[in-house]
Amino acid sequence: MARQLLHLVFGGKLTDVDEMEFADLDKIDVVGIYPNYDAAYKAWRGAAQRTVDDAQTRYFIVHLHRLMEPELDHKKAPKNRKN
Repeated sequence: MARQLLHLVFGGKLTDVDEMEFADLDKIDVVGIYPNYDAAYKAWRGAAQRTVDDAQTRYFIVHLHRLMEPELDHKKAPKNRKN
């Protein structure tokens, strides 16, 4: 079984398109937690495409595995591999 590299996908309406501050924390959309970057990217893409007409709504991918294991050397993934 492949090692889990957990990723969180979430988003919501921002106060300003140039900032990363949410307008209402109670309305943050937690899309889900995914076992790898590819699955998270697909979920992020779907959520972002559903809100494409709202410029103030943004979605993000958080590399939870990097937060959970900060002592590991999480170097940038090579171009042929996603983390």
